[in-house]
Amino acid sequence: MRVSQSKAGRAVKRRVARKGSRQVSSAKPAAGAAATAQGAAVVIVESPAKSRTLGAILGGSYKVVASMGHVRDLPEGELGVNIEEDFKPRYQILPDRRPVVSSLQKAVSKARTVYLASDPDREGEAIAWHLSHALKLEDPRRLELHELTRAAVEKALQNPRAVNLDLVNAQQARRVLDRLVGYSLSPLLWRKLLRTNLSAGRVQTVALRMLCEREREIRAFIPEEYWNIHGLFALSGSEDEIWAKLLLQTRSGRKFKIENAAQADSLISELRAAEFRVGAVSQQIRETAPLPPFITSTLQQDASTRLNLSPRRTMRIAQQLYEGLNIGPEGHVGLITYMRTDSPRVAHQAQESARAFIRSAFADRYVPDEPRQYRARKGAQEAHEAIRPTSVGRTPESMAQYMNAEQLRLYELVWRRFLASQMSSAQVEVTTADFFANDYVFRASCARVIFAGFYKVYPPIAGIGSLDEGSEAVKRLQEGQPLQLLDLCREQKFTEPPARYTEASLIRALEKHGIGRPSTYAPTVSTLVDRGYVERVRRTLYPTSLGFQVLDELLPRFPDILDIGFTARMEEQLDEIEEGKQQWVQVVRDFYGPFKQALRQAAQTTCPQCGRPMELKFGWRGPYLACTGEPDCKKTLPLIASEAVEEKCEICSRPLVMRGSKYGPFLSCSGYPECTYKRPLSMRGAELQNQAETEENEEAGTPRAQGHAVEESGQVCPKCSRPLVRRVSRYGPFLGCSGYPECRYIKSSRRGSRKRAKAGREVS
Repeated sequence: MRVSQSKAGRAVKRRVARKGSRQVSSAKPAAGAAATAQGAAVVIVESPAKSRTLGAILGGSYKVVASMGHVRDLPEGELGVNIEEDFKPRYQILPDRRPVVSSLQKAVSKARTVYLASDPDREGEAIAWHLSHALKLEDPRRLELHELTRAAVEKALQNPRAVNLDLVNAQQARRVLDRLVGYSLSPLLWRKLLRTNLSAGRVQTVALRMLCEREREIRAFIPEEYWNIHGLFALSGSEDEIWAKLLLQTRSGRKFKIENAAQADSLISELRAAEFRVGAVSQQIRETAPLPPFITSTLQQDASTRLNLSPRRTMRIAQQLYEGLNIGPEGHVGLITYMRTDSPRVAHQAQESARAFIRSAFADRYVPDEPRQYRARKGAQEAHEAIRPTSVGRTPESMAQYMNAEQLRLYELVWRRFLASQMSSAQVEVTTADFFANDYVFRASCARVIFAGFYKVYPPIAGIGSLDEGSEAVKRLQEGQPLQLLDLCREQKFTEPPARYTEASLIRALEKHGIGRPSTYAPTVSTLVDRGYVERVRRTLYPTSLGFQVLDELLPRFPDILDIGFTARMEEQLDEIEEGKQQWVQVVRDFYGPFKQALRQAAQTTCPQCGRPMELKFGWRGPYLACTGEPDCKKTLPLIASEAVEEKCEICSRPLVMRGSKYGPFLSCSGYPECTYKRPLSMRGAELQNQAETEENEEAGTPRAQGHAVEESGQVCPKCSRPLVRRVSRYGPFLGCSGYPECRYIKSSRRGSRKRAKAGREVS
């Protein structure tokens, strides 16, 4: 049986290798293949789409290949960080990237020069660094491409640089911190909530805290009643009618509040008997400056509000536009600049191109006297330009035939926002008139757009017409004119709680507090939704009961780690690592000391053998507790210690307890070894455990232990009429005969059947 499985495994590996080779080879131009044999330069990017764009720009003298993203990372299923050796990470080639790495090694073996052209941020720098180690490159050149255009590529080739280790260390520090937090806090959640599909993160849990605290604030809010009064007025001898609102402050400066219907009715009776006259009339021109071009957070916010796109979807489409599309005669061209940025800075050449386009498309008055400059928020890295079109001459109308609907909508949003950011301000004429009756004041206003300016390209969400409001008659009023009161009406109102977060407003809040960075906003929101901590209802985020449980378990135990200010300061330290001002190991060490102490207090465990305190350590199976009396006492306990739960054994009715193993947490009978009932708490754990037990039993020639947890399906075996029971294998869940091994009947899902059949063909 083991020999057959080994043959099947080798067949699968050969097939994956061929597939990986095809993926890499599909990313290179035909001309480049011939050139490489003669020692051409090789350019390595992350994706086939990006490689097609670069290949079209570079031509046959370069071979462009794709790494398909990261090729090395920390191992899954274990910590992968040696805490005792200054938090040294243990990287390995990702299993599904091994065929790709083999193909890349062949591609670079005869290359005269190797260029690493991954994205120009921390993550891209880390990809380049890992590639240089995986491929054993002695002198790789780093190409920094903020846009995929011929001019930008030629400039990058003229100025290659070495891999920036400060950027790599900043990404490495974030990765190690997130692994330490995730692999320490998640088991605590499994133990407390009896669920294994839970996770905790340094940034994700702080975002969850913001959502839960806002929801509790909303639920605790007690609305207060108040009333508004509106009046309908007309000038004597005129048919023009003007609506005005009663101000809650008198002419003498006294403030008041209308708290109920009785007060409103009393005030209306008093006002009906009063005489009204026009008081002060003022008129002013208000200028509204355009918004800066997009950065990552504002792109995600506007795409959510205007296009109803989630942050994850927005970034996926933006990545496609950055990597390039085939636009006919020009071939593959990148259409926008790099989309992970926190800087609104714009290159001088791009500004001049925009100003020239605006002047030709509209008029000189739509171009400001000086190019507009925008400042980044405090703490921004400003490593890249703002998100803008690579050529303002590629209008959305001219690009429509080359894009799908979503790509076109997002490109048009980016194009219009950038063009508007370089245009003149909009001008709105606002006229305000006060109506006096005794000591009370009503106010009417009228607003009209007198110069659209940037509104021509980027109007407010509701359109320019929403700014034109109020009656034109207000503009013709003169101070002292008598007014005729036509009607008075009252309106009941209630104070409202703060609004729930939407995806857009949560990202705005994360950015405001300095939590996370452009590359982490979308994944943070998506993780909260995917884990079931938050529900998305019409773009509004609602914390679930599970989300509240997770937060309530972690916050009392780790108040400092999950503090908004603490998390923001940690982001600043990561920025300082990138700038070369701090060493990443020291930053991680300073974080881990208090964190380890908080973990120890959360566990609150003493050694059952000698009574000394237990301390947290990490092994290949995950975190565990070890006695501090070593070497005198070598007692260890899993972090998920044996703990009773409110459930009875299905075989002997004794209480069940939760325990931990290398396959994850599971429930087992407290009567072990007399009763061997057990049930994994995760599908993955069940799969691994069943697979291991099957191999052990078949090797020993013994049937599966009768005490193993099974669940009857209500169906009978068509071969022997025994009950069918539900089981799990490496192919997924299935129904098997309870008479195994005498009867080996299996009824599996369609997907599992295909996998079994495929494995059978490979074995044969």
